[in-house]
Amino acid sequence: MGRVAITDGMDKKSVERLIEAGHDVVQEHYEISQLREGALKNYDAVIIRSATKIDRDVIESSVTDSGGIGFIGRAGVGVDNIDIAAATENGIIVCNTPGASTQSVAELTIGHLISSTRHITTADSKLKSGEWGKKYLRGTELGGKNLGLIGYGRIARKVAIFANALGMRVHAFDPYVELSPAEASNCIMHKQIDDVFKNCTHISLHCNLTLETAHLVNSRRISLMPGIGADGIECGNHIVNCSRGGIVDEEAAQEALENGDLASLALDVYENEPLGNSPLLQIEGFHGTPHIAASTLEAQARIGNEMVDLLLEYMQGHKPKTSIN
Repeated sequence: MGRVAITDGMDKKSVERLIEAGHDVVQEHYEISQLREGALKNYDAVIIRSATKIDRDVIESSVTDSGGIGFIGRAGVGVDNIDIAAATENGIIVCNTPGASTQSVAELTIGHLISSTRHITTADSKLKSGEWGKKYLRGTELGGKNLGLIGYGRIARKVAIFANALGMRVHAFDPYVELSPAEASNCIMHKQIDDVFKNCTHISLHCNLTLETAHLVNSRRISLMPGIGADGIECGNHIVNCSRGGIVDEEAAQEALENGDLASLALDVYENEPLGNSPLLQIEGFHGTPHIAASTLEAQARIGNEMVDLLLEYMQGHKPKTSIN
Protein backbone atom coordinates (compact mmCIF):
# COMPACT_ATOMS: atom_id res chain seq x y z
CA MET A 1 0.00 0.00 0.00
CA GLY A 2 1.23 3.47 -0.85
CA ARG A 3 0.37 6.93 0.43
CA VAL A 4 -0.72 9.34 -2.32
CA ALA A 5 -1.22 13.11 -2.14
CA ILE A 6 -3.63 14.69 -4.62
CA THR A 7 -3.07 18.42 -4.31
CA ASP A 8 -5.24 19.98 -7.02
CA GLY A 9 -8.21 17.63 -7.16
CA MET A 10 -8.95 14.71 -9.46
CA ASP A 11 -11.92 12.91 -10.99
CA LYS A 12 -13.94 11.26 -8.20
CA LYS A 13 -14.11 7.82 -9.84
CA SER A 14 -10.35 7.84 -10.39
CA VAL A 15 -9.75 8.62 -6.71
CA GLU A 16 -12.06 5.73 -5.82
CA ARG A 17 -9.98 3.43 -8.04
CA LEU A 18 -6.85 4.28 -6.07
CA ILE A 19 -8.59 3.67 -2.76
CA GLU A 20 -10.06 0.37 -3.98
CA ALA A 21 -6.55 -0.68 -4.99
CA GLY A 22 -5.57 -0.34 -1.33
CA HIS A 23 -3.76 2.99 -1.34
CA ASP A 24 -4.09 5.73 1.28
CA VAL A 25 -5.23 8.84 -0.62
CA VAL A 26 -5.12 12.34 0.86
CA GLN A 27 -6.74 15.15 -1.12
CA GLU A 28 -5.28 18.41 0.18
CA HIS A 29 -3.79 21.49 -1.45
CA TYR A 30 -0.50 22.73 -0.03
CA GLU A 31 0.95 26.22 -0.43
CA ILE A 32 4.46 26.49 -1.85
CA SER A 33 5.85 27.37 1.61
CA GLN A 34 4.37 24.16 3.06
CA LEU A 35 5.78 22.11 0.20
CA ARG A 36 9.26 23.57 0.72
CA GLU A 37 8.99 22.71 4.41
CA GLY A 38 8.47 19.03 3.56
CA ALA A 39 4.70 18.60 3.39
CA LEU A 40 5.16 15.74 0.91
CA LYS A 41 7.95 13.81 2.63
CA ASN A 42 5.53 11.35 4.21
CA TYR A 43 3.97 10.44 0.84
CA ASP A 44 5.09 7.90 -1.74
CA ALA A 45 3.57 9.81 -4.68
CA VAL A 46 1.92 13.10 -5.50
CA ILE A 47 -0.56 13.94 -8.26
CA ILE A 48 -0.80 17.61 -9.25
CA ARG A 49 -2.35 19.86 -11.86
CA SER A 50 -1.23 23.37 -12.76
CA ALA A 51 -1.82 25.02 -9.38
CA THR A 52 0.95 23.14 -7.55
CA LYS A 53 4.56 24.06 -8.30
CA ILE A 54 7.19 21.38 -7.71
CA ASP A 55 10.55 23.17 -7.83
CA ARG A 56 13.97 21.94 -6.71
CA ASP A 57 13.45 23.08 -3.12
CA VAL A 58 10.14 21.20 -2.94
CA ILE A 59 11.71 18.06 -4.38
CA GLU A 60 14.71 18.11 -2.06
CA SER A 61 12.46 18.60 0.97
CA SER A 62 10.21 15.73 -0.17
CA VAL A 63 12.92 13.06 -0.27
CA THR A 64 14.27 11.50 2.91
CA ASP A 65 16.85 8.81 3.75
CA SER A 66 14.00 6.40 4.41
CA GLY A 67 11.88 7.30 1.39
CA GLY A 68 9.68 10.21 0.42
CA ILE A 69 8.00 10.73 -2.91
CA GLY A 70 9.15 8.60 -5.83
CA PHE A 71 6.46 9.56 -8.33
CA ILE A 72 5.13 12.92 -9.51
CA GLY A 73 2.03 12.70 -11.68
CA ARG A 74 0.99 15.72 -13.70
CA ALA A 75 -2.72 15.29 -14.41
CA GLY A 76 -2.60 17.15 -17.70
CA VAL A 77 -0.13 18.10 -20.41
CA GLY A 78 2.33 20.84 -19.40
CA VAL A 79 5.12 19.99 -16.97
CA ASP A 80 6.71 23.44 -16.75
CA ASN A 81 5.60 23.58 -13.09
CA ILE A 82 7.88 20.64 -12.29
CA ASP A 83 11.69 20.74 -12.08
CA ILE A 84 12.31 17.64 -14.18
CA ALA A 85 16.09 17.77 -13.74
CA ALA A 86 15.82 17.88 -9.94
CA ALA A 87 13.29 15.04 -9.99
CA THR A 88 15.60 12.90 -12.12
CA GLU A 89 18.60 13.63 -9.88
CA ASN A 90 16.59 12.43 -6.89
CA GLY A 91 15.30 9.28 -8.58
CA ILE A 92 11.71 10.53 -8.89
CA ILE A 93 9.65 9.40 -11.87
CA VAL A 94 7.57 12.09 -13.59
CA CYS A 95 4.54 11.23 -15.72
CA ASN A 96 1.89 13.33 -17.44
CA THR A 97 -1.23 12.61 -19.50
CA PRO A 98 -0.54 14.39 -22.79
CA GLY A 99 -3.40 13.03 -24.89
CA ALA A 100 -6.27 12.97 -22.44
CA SER A 101 -7.33 16.62 -22.73
CA THR A 102 -6.70 17.12 -26.46
CA GLN A 103 -10.33 17.25 -27.54
CA SER A 104 -11.39 19.60 -24.76
CA VAL A 105 -8.58 22.12 -25.30
CA ALA A 106 -9.03 22.07 -29.07
CA GLU A 107 -12.78 22.68 -28.74
CA LEU A 108 -12.26 25.64 -26.40
CA THR A 109 -9.69 27.08 -28.81
CA ILE A 110 -12.20 27.01 -31.65
CA GLY A 111 -14.84 28.36 -29.29
CA HIS A 112 -12.64 31.35 -28.51
CA LEU A 113 -11.95 31.93 -32.20
CA ILE A 114 -15.66 31.96 -33.01
CA SER A 115 -16.49 34.12 -30.01
CA SER A 116 -13.77 36.58 -31.02
CA THR A 117 -14.89 36.99 -34.61
CA ARG A 118 -18.64 36.97 -33.95
CA HIS A 119 -18.59 39.18 -30.82
CA ILE A 120 -20.48 36.57 -28.80
CA THR A 121 -19.38 37.73 -25.34
CA THR A 122 -19.90 41.40 -26.21
CA ALA A 123 -23.34 40.72 -27.69
CA ASP A 124 -24.37 38.71 -24.64
CA SER A 125 -23.19 41.41 -22.24
CA LYS A 126 -24.99 44.17 -24.11
CA LEU A 127 -28.16 42.12 -24.45
CA LYS A 128 -28.23 41.53 -20.71
CA SER A 129 -27.82 45.26 -20.11
CA GLY A 130 -30.81 45.97 -22.35
CA GLU A 131 -28.91 47.02 -25.47
CA TRP A 132 -29.92 45.60 -28.89
CA GLY A 133 -26.64 45.67 -30.83
CA LYS A 134 -27.80 44.12 -34.08
CA LYS A 135 -26.76 47.04 -36.28
CA TYR A 136 -23.14 47.34 -35.18
CA LEU A 137 -22.09 43.87 -33.99
CA ARG A 138 -21.01 42.76 -37.43
CA GLY A 139 -18.50 39.94 -37.35
CA THR A 140 -16.34 38.06 -39.82
CA GLU A 141 -16.18 34.42 -40.88
CA LEU A 142 -13.36 32.03 -40.06
CA GLY A 143 -13.76 30.36 -43.45
CA GLY A 144 -11.34 31.77 -46.02
CA LYS A 145 -8.86 33.00 -43.38
CA ASN A 146 -5.38 31.78 -42.47
CA LEU A 147 -4.93 30.28 -39.01
CA GLY A 148 -1.42 30.20 -37.59
CA LEU A 149 -0.56 27.57 -35.01
CA ILE A 150 2.54 28.11 -32.88
CA GLY A 151 3.50 24.59 -31.86
CA TYR A 152 2.12 21.61 -33.74
CA GLY A 153 1.61 18.84 -31.22
CA ARG A 154 -1.51 16.80 -30.45
CA ILE A 155 -3.77 19.72 -29.55
CA ALA A 156 -2.68 21.93 -32.41
CA ARG A 157 -3.26 19.10 -34.88
CA LYS A 158 -6.78 18.62 -33.57
CA VAL A 159 -7.39 22.37 -33.89
CA ALA A 160 -6.10 22.13 -37.46
CA ILE A 161 -8.68 19.43 -38.26
CA PHE A 162 -11.49 21.62 -36.90
CA ALA A 163 -10.12 24.70 -38.70
CA ASN A 164 -9.86 22.86 -42.03
CA ALA A 165 -13.48 21.78 -41.63
CA LEU A 166 -14.44 25.44 -41.19
CA GLY A 167 -12.64 26.38 -44.40
CA MET A 168 -9.51 27.89 -42.86
CA ARG A 169 -6.03 27.39 -44.29
CA VAL A 170 -3.64 26.29 -41.55
CA HIS A 171 -0.07 27.56 -41.20
CA ALA A 172 2.23 26.38 -38.41
CA PHE A 173 5.65 26.73 -36.82
CA ASP A 174 7.25 24.00 -34.73
CA PRO A 175 11.00 23.40 -34.98
CA TYR A 176 10.63 19.95 -33.37
CA VAL A 177 8.04 18.52 -35.75
CA GLU A 178 8.38 17.01 -39.21
CA LEU A 179 5.15 16.32 -41.08
CA SER A 180 4.27 13.27 -43.11
CA PRO A 181 3.13 13.94 -46.71
CA ALA A 182 -0.52 13.44 -45.69
CA GLU A 183 -0.22 15.89 -42.80
CA ALA A 184 1.62 18.40 -44.97
CA SER A 185 -1.32 18.53 -47.36
CA ASN A 186 -3.45 20.08 -44.61
CA CYS A 187 -0.87 22.45 -43.12
CA ILE A 188 1.79 24.85 -44.40
CA MET A 189 4.85 24.54 -42.15
CA HIS A 190 7.15 27.54 -41.83
CA LYS A 191 10.83 27.52 -40.88
CA GLN A 192 10.60 30.97 -39.29
CA ILE A 193 7.98 31.88 -36.71
CA ASP A 194 7.67 35.44 -38.03
CA ASP A 195 6.42 34.06 -41.33
CA VAL A 196 3.39 32.62 -39.57
CA PHE A 197 2.53 36.03 -38.14
CA LYS A 198 3.05 37.68 -41.52
CA ASN A 199 0.65 35.28 -43.23
CA CYS A 200 -2.08 34.86 -40.63
CA THR A 201 -4.85 37.06 -39.27
CA HIS A 202 -5.70 34.41 -36.69
CA ILE A 203 -3.07 32.92 -34.35
CA SER A 204 -3.45 30.17 -31.73
CA LEU A 205 -0.69 29.18 -29.32
CA HIS A 206 0.14 25.56 -28.50
CA CYS A 207 3.57 25.45 -26.87
CA ASN A 208 5.08 25.14 -23.41
CA LEU A 209 6.37 28.12 -21.46
CA THR A 210 10.16 28.15 -21.65
CA LEU A 211 12.89 30.78 -21.78
CA GLU A 212 12.49 30.68 -25.58
CA THR A 213 8.70 31.09 -25.61
CA ALA A 214 8.28 33.64 -22.80
CA HIS A 215 6.64 36.74 -24.37
CA LEU A 216 6.91 35.05 -27.76
CA VAL A 217 3.84 37.09 -28.72
CA ASN A 218 5.01 40.67 -28.39
CA SER A 219 4.47 44.06 -30.00
CA ARG A 220 6.81 43.36 -32.90
CA ARG A 221 5.20 40.06 -33.88
CA ILE A 222 1.67 41.42 -33.50
CA SER A 223 2.61 44.26 -35.84
CA LEU A 224 3.55 41.69 -38.52
CA MET A 225 -0.01 40.35 -38.76
CA PRO A 226 -1.76 41.46 -41.98
CA GLY A 227 -5.21 42.48 -40.70
CA ILE A 228 -6.68 41.49 -44.08
CA GLY A 229 -7.71 37.88 -44.56
CA ALA A 230 -6.55 35.62 -47.36
CA ASP A 231 -10.02 36.18 -48.86
CA GLY A 232 -9.46 39.95 -48.98
CA ILE A 233 -11.79 40.78 -46.08
CA GLU A 234 -10.62 43.30 -43.49
CA CYS A 235 -11.17 40.97 -40.57
CA GLY A 236 -8.57 42.36 -38.17
CA ASN A 237 -6.07 40.30 -36.21
CA HIS A 238 -7.02 37.75 -33.55
CA ILE A 239 -4.93 35.82 -31.01
CA VAL A 240 -6.00 32.91 -28.80
CA ASN A 241 -3.94 31.33 -26.04
CA CYS A 242 -5.14 28.16 -24.32
CA SER A 243 -1.64 26.79 -23.68
CA ARG A 244 0.47 28.58 -21.05
CA GLY A 245 0.38 32.02 -19.47
CA GLY A 246 3.44 34.15 -20.15
CA ILE A 247 3.73 33.23 -23.83
CA VAL A 248 1.69 36.36 -24.58
CA ASP A 249 3.12 39.65 -23.35
CA GLU A 250 -0.14 40.89 -21.84
CA GLU A 251 1.00 44.50 -21.63
CA ALA A 252 1.97 44.50 -25.31
CA ALA A 253 -1.30 42.78 -26.24
CA GLN A 254 -3.29 45.37 -24.30
CA GLU A 255 -1.52 48.15 -26.20
CA ALA A 256 -2.23 46.37 -29.49
CA LEU A 257 -5.93 46.13 -28.63
CA GLU A 258 -6.02 49.81 -27.80
CA ASN A 259 -4.23 50.96 -30.97
CA GLY A 260 -6.08 48.59 -33.30
CA ASP A 261 -3.22 46.23 -34.19
CA LEU A 262 -5.34 43.50 -32.56
CA ALA A 263 -9.08 43.20 -33.06
CA SER A 264 -9.37 40.59 -30.32
CA LEU A 265 -7.40 38.71 -27.70
CA ALA A 266 -8.82 35.58 -26.07
CA LEU A 267 -6.95 34.01 -23.16
CA ASP A 268 -7.54 30.97 -20.99
CA VAL A 269 -4.15 31.28 -19.29
CA TYR A 270 -2.34 34.30 -17.83
CA GLU A 271 1.03 35.56 -16.68
CA ASN A 272 -0.32 35.62 -13.12
CA GLU A 273 -3.17 33.40 -11.96
CA PRO A 274 -5.78 34.08 -10.71
CA LEU A 275 -5.99 37.04 -13.09
CA GLY A 276 -7.13 39.61 -10.54
CA ASN A 277 -7.88 43.18 -11.55
CA SER A 278 -6.10 43.19 -14.91
CA PRO A 279 -6.51 46.21 -17.21
CA LEU A 280 -7.38 43.72 -19.96
CA LEU A 281 -10.78 43.26 -18.33
CA GLN A 282 -11.70 46.84 -19.22
CA ILE A 283 -11.06 46.38 -22.96
CA GLU A 284 -13.94 45.28 -25.17
CA GLY A 285 -11.69 43.39 -27.59
CA PHE A 286 -10.56 41.06 -24.81
CA HIS A 287 -12.44 38.05 -23.52
CA GLY A 288 -11.20 35.27 -21.32
CA THR A 289 -11.83 32.11 -19.39
CA PRO A 290 -10.25 31.07 -16.04
CA HIS A 291 -7.84 28.30 -17.16
CA ILE A 292 -10.62 25.84 -18.00
CA ALA A 293 -9.42 24.40 -21.32
CA ALA A 294 -9.17 20.87 -19.89
CA SER A 295 -12.08 21.30 -17.49
CA THR A 296 -14.68 19.05 -19.06
CA LEU A 297 -16.20 15.97 -17.49
CA GLU A 298 -14.87 13.84 -20.34
CA ALA A 299 -11.30 15.15 -20.17
CA GLN A 300 -11.09 14.89 -16.39
CA ALA A 301 -12.32 11.30 -16.51
CA ARG A 302 -9.71 10.40 -19.15
CA ILE A 303 -6.95 12.26 -17.29
CA GLY A 304 -7.83 10.60 -13.99
CA ASN A 305 -8.00 7.10 -15.42
CA GLU A 306 -4.73 7.47 -17.29
CA MET A 307 -2.98 8.88 -14.23
CA VAL A 308 -4.26 6.06 -12.02
CA ASP A 309 -3.01 3.49 -14.56
CA LEU A 310 0.44 5.09 -14.48
CA LEU A 311 0.54 5.31 -10.69
CA LEU A 312 -0.60 1.70 -10.21
CA GLU A 313 2.08 0.59 -12.63
CA TYR A 314 4.66 2.46 -10.56
CA MET A 315 3.30 1.08 -7.27
CA GLN A 316 3.69 -2.44 -8.68
CA GLY A 317 7.41 -1.82 -9.07
CA HIS A 318 7.49 -0.90 -12.77
CA LYS A 319 8.62 2.28 -14.45
CA PRO A 320 5.75 3.50 -16.65
CA LYS A 321 6.74 3.34 -20.31
CA THR A 322 5.40 6.84 -20.89
CA SER A 323 7.38 8.51 -18.08
CA ILE A 324 9.13 11.64 -19.28
CA ASN A 325 12.44 11.13 -17.41
